[in-house]
Amino acid sequence: MMEKVTHWLEKDPDPQTREELQHLIDEKAFTELEDRFSQRLEFGTAGLRGKVGCGPNRMNRLVIQETATGLGHYLIEQVDNAKNRGVVIGYDGRTDSKQFAHDTASVLTALGIKVYLTHAVAATPIVAFGVNHFNAAAAVVVTASHNPPEYNGFKVYWENGAQIIPPHDSGIAAEIDTAATKPIPLMALDDTEKHDLLVWLKEDYYQTYRQAMNSNALLTNHTQPESIGIAYTAMHGVGADMAETLLADAGFTQVYSVKEQREPDGSFPTVNFPNPEEAGAMDMVMALAKQHGAELACANDPDADRFAVAVRRPDGDYQMLTGDQVGSLFGHYLLSKSDAAKSLVGNTIVSSTLLKKIAQSQGAEYYQTLTGFKWLTNIAMQKQTEDRAFLFAYEEALGYTVGNKVWDKDGLSALVAFAQLTAELKSQGKTIWDQLEALYRQHGMYLNAQRSIALDPKAPPVGDKLRANPPTMIAGSKVVVTEDLKSLTRQLADGSSESIDLPASDVLIYHLSCGARVIVRPSGTEPKLKCYYEVIESFDESDTFEHVQDKASESMGMLISEHQHSLI
Repeated sequence: MMEKVTHWLEKDPDPQTREELQHLIDEKAFTELEDRFSQRLEFGTAGLRGKVGCGPNRMNRLVIQETATGLGHYLIEQVDNAKNRGVVIGYDGRTDSKQFAHDTASVLTALGIKVYLTHAVAATPIVAFGVNHFNAAAAVVVTASHNPPEYNGFKVYWENGAQIIPPHDSGIAAEIDTAATKPIPLMALDDTEKHDLLVWLKEDYYQTYRQAMNSNALLTNHTQPESIGIAYTAMHGVGADMAETLLADAGFTQVYSVKEQREPDGSFPTVNFPNPEEAGAMDMVMALAKQHGAELACANDPDADRFAVAVRRPDGDYQMLTGDQVGSLFGHYLLSKSDAAKSLVGNTIVSSTLLKKIAQSQGAEYYQTLTGFKWLTNIAMQKQTEDRAFLFAYEEALGYTVGNKVWDKDGLSALVAFAQLTAELKSQGKTIWDQLEALYRQHGMYLNAQRSIALDPKAPPVGDKLRANPPTMIAGSKVVVTEDLKSLTRQLADGSSESIDLPASDVLIYHLSCGARVIVRPSGTEPKLKCYYEVIESFDESDTFEHVQDKASESMGMLISEHQHSLI
């Protein structure tokens, strides 16, 4: 191992990480060295993400340079005219992001690939937008999204504008492994301009994204926007300027931004974890909303590709909507604003099936994909036709794409669309809660939850155990359909089976006689099992919303408790 360590010290261009590594050597911190040098940070369908530090199993300048070299070689081999079409590069507000983005540009231009580099921080959707805008071969965003401050990442978009999917992930990974054994090509940014290989994306480019959003037909519902108040936080990320601008363009005049969280700050000083789903992360924006009596308390995550919202209740307090609630509201709203019979909407296997019911009731085509936004947009492009245009997709983890201007989740356009929905409802004397209740009364109350179970890393895979001895009952209800995404078969109650049209994945889905659903899948990164639950409660005309909600919550509690107990 020490040979690897010495070789790394010789190649590392960053005095900070060289110093860190030398300190670990001097301290004889062999366990830590083993962790950093026993393997490379794995390049997958989300690109790279990991803690910043020295060594191949961390995010640092040398890993970035090797990754960019592998990506560059792969693009030249796989994409027609990749060198001239170029790569769009942008970055978030984390400590090392600008340096990592500039290193990526230095490598790609040294390989003869044109680069479009943002002149300042940029929201992830603004960078992803550039792929189709420039007809580029790819894009790279240096971001760790909503991960803790010590993380960073390297996210890759393919020439179609969506995140990479197989086989490109493994193809790029193989090229990175080769690049790590050779000298790294680098060109100074000053020289790249002289060779016409670098285009700086300045303010006019950001304005092009702004114009594209303002011309998105799905964001033109200007129904009394001045009537609602919106509190907003960028959560120390890069979303504030564009979010506030787009809301102003759409006519929203009562917008209040959390000033302590407005500017990019990679240390995220006011939140323990810069993820709007985490407890406490929305406290400041909800307090600001309450101060102004605003209808909505909204947040983007630090790279502004996700959108979170808390809505004022009749008692004046604010309650977070789940990703599934927002996705269902969007589905109904956007289909009602479009020709539903010519529209395509989708979500992931772990998201609520309420969207399917809404789509069917309005005559739209619905599709479902594996977990991850990369699947939602890549599959949408395959499925859409002249007669069925892609309209909307979402995943329960607060990711939404409204229209096809950006082929990835976009928290900025989602913010505008949700504000417009809220304003329209207010003009009709209704609230978001009224609309949600109307959807539930029409289709049933859909309640979704997720739980994780820690596993013994040495224990045999739970999936194998469940396949060897399939459950016939869960929480007192009969298992009527079992979907195994590893074998891609759907086992029906009558003993017959069907094939499933999805990529293979280690996931088991159980549909119960009571209408509930249980999904079990191992985490790809940790020794734990992720379980997703859905219960559906129907309404009688005389039922109050609270009564049905209590029944659904009770059913969910029992389902989770009994299912988790059966797995131990």
